[in-house]
Amino acid sequence: MGKIYERLTDRLREFISTQPVYFVATAPESGGHVNVSPKGYADTFSVLDDLTVAYLDLDGSGVETIAHLRENGRVTVMFCAFQGPPKILRLYGTGRVVTHTDPEFPDLLTRFGPHPGVRSIIVVSCDRISDSCGYAVPFMAFEDDRALLDQWSERKDVIQKRAYRAKNNRESIDGLPALEPAETDPVSTHS
Repeated sequence: MGKIYERLTDRLREFISTQPVYFVATAPESGGHVNVSPKGYADTFSVLDDLTVAYLDLDGSGVETIAHLRENGRVTVMFCAFQGPPKILRLYGTGRVVTHTDPEFPDLLTRFGPHPGVRSIIVVSCDRISDSCGYAVPFMAFEDDRALLDQWSERKDVIQKRAYRAKNNRESIDGLPALEPAETDPVSTHS
């Protein structure tokens, strides 16, 4: 039923590009809370090459992924087919956080659609790519992306975004360090 792939094939890339939602899972090295985050906006995910993917990390109330990746790098990205043939695709690997202070940030940012609340870009080097049947995943119809996160971010000025990130994004719920003070400054351009 399931298969392990040596790389992201054209068929897998097509599957990824048609999914309106994906999930990102991380965990601290020991103890603490495992985190799973749903991600919308299909234009926030990009396949960079046969073994590397990236996604936009947008403003949010938590910062678990950044904290966990900086501690141990372990990450899994999962896609589920809610329409068409059943399929679950998991990309296991090592993730790293790229913020606006990193030289590669501007070039990576061009890979994504326009979103005002870009906090960072998560780059994942895949060491295992596998699928499974997804026979129990329900059929669901995609209506539209929720615009609420982009709208929330557009209503905040630079000072408000900086204050929000300083208050909510400096450490994980388990007290692991996340964004550095210089990284809480909002990106001045949209993705």
